[in-house]
Amino acid sequence: MKSLPQISEAEFKVMKIIWKHAPISTNEITDQLLKTTSWSPKTIQTLIKRLVTKGVLSYEKQSRVFVYTPLVAEDEYIKQESNSFLNRFYDGNIISMLSAYLDNDQLSKTEIEELRSLLSKD
Repeated sequence: MKSLPQISEAEFKVMKIIWKHAPISTNEITDQLLKTTSWSPKTIQTLIKRLVTKGVLSYEKQSRVFVYTPLVAEDEYIKQESNSFLNRFYDGNIISMLSAYLDNDQLSKTEIEELRSLLSKD
């Protein structure tokens, strides 16, 4: 798997909107993010430009509107970030990671039952 560009937390929030609604215009992205952040429209435009520069987004101009489409699939990016986290903090050992979560009471009983269910599947 090729390495995908690193994106910041703020850029990831923008990408979540784009992944969910693509193709999507600048105004639509801005409208969505103004509902959940205190960012200015200028800040949102800057984040979009950074994502284009990083090669994560493509755009086309339709009349007077820019419409954005992701060049990276959401699941592909999340998989890379999950693997990076696992390797960085737990030397790639998922058992160590789950043990740390269990030891620190970070998993609810429901989450533990869901994990049991997943592990018992063939």
